[in-house]
Amino acid sequence: MSFSIRPLPSIMLQFSVPLVLLIVCLVLPAWADFQDGMDANDREDYATALREWLPLGEQGNAIAQYNLGLLYRKGRGVPQDDVQARKWYDKAAVQGHAKAQYNLGTLYFNGDGVPKDYQQALRWFRLAADQGEAIAQTKIAIMYEDGHGVPHDRVEAYKWYSLAITSGDKPATLLRNLITDKMTPAQIAKAQKLAQEWKPKGK
Repeated sequence: MSFSIRPLPSIMLQFSVPLVLLIVCLVLPAWADFQDGMDANDREDYATALREWLPLGEQGNAIAQYNLGLLYRKGRGVPQDDVQARKWYDKAAVQGHAKAQYNLGTLYFNGDGVPKDYQQALRWFRLAADQGEAIAQTKIAIMYEDGHGVPHDRVEAYKWYSLAITSGDKPATLLRNLITDKMTPAQIAKAQKLAQEWKPKGK
C-alpha cells in the first residue's frame, strides 16, 4: 500500500496566511508594550512601567500581572498595597505563573493583605514547587520543620530541603544541615528515599 501527501487546498493557504499575520499583529505590539515596561522598570521609572503593564494585566497577561503585583508589593510607582499585590499575584497564579504562586503563598503565610492562612500558603507553595520553584520548596520544608499548618515532621522537612537544593536554592543546604543533627540515620535514609521518589502532583 502506498501513501501520497496531498498539498493543502488553496483555500486553506488563503486562510492560514492572514491568520498568521493577524496573530503577529496582535502579539508583537503587546510584547513591545511589555518590554517597554521592563525597560522602564530597569531604569526605576516605575510610573511608566505601571502604565505599560496595566492594560496588559487587565487583558490577562500573566507576566504583566505578576509584575504589577511586584510594584504594589514593593510600593514602586504606587502606594505600597498588599491587597492590590494579592489581586494581581492571584490573577497570574491561577494561570500557572510559578513566581506569582510563590509570592501569593508568602502573602498568606505572613498575613499580608489577607488573613494569615497556612493552608492557602501551602497550597500555593506546592503549586510553585511542582514547577521547580526552589524557594517554594524551601518554604514548604520550613513549614514542616516548624509545624506551620502541617504536622511537625523533620523527615518531610529534610525531603523538601533536598528538593530545593537540587533546584538550586543555596540557603536550603545550610537549613538541611541544621536539622540533620537532630535526625536518626533511619529518618535521614527515609527522607532521602522520599526525595528521590518525589514527583510533582498530577505527574
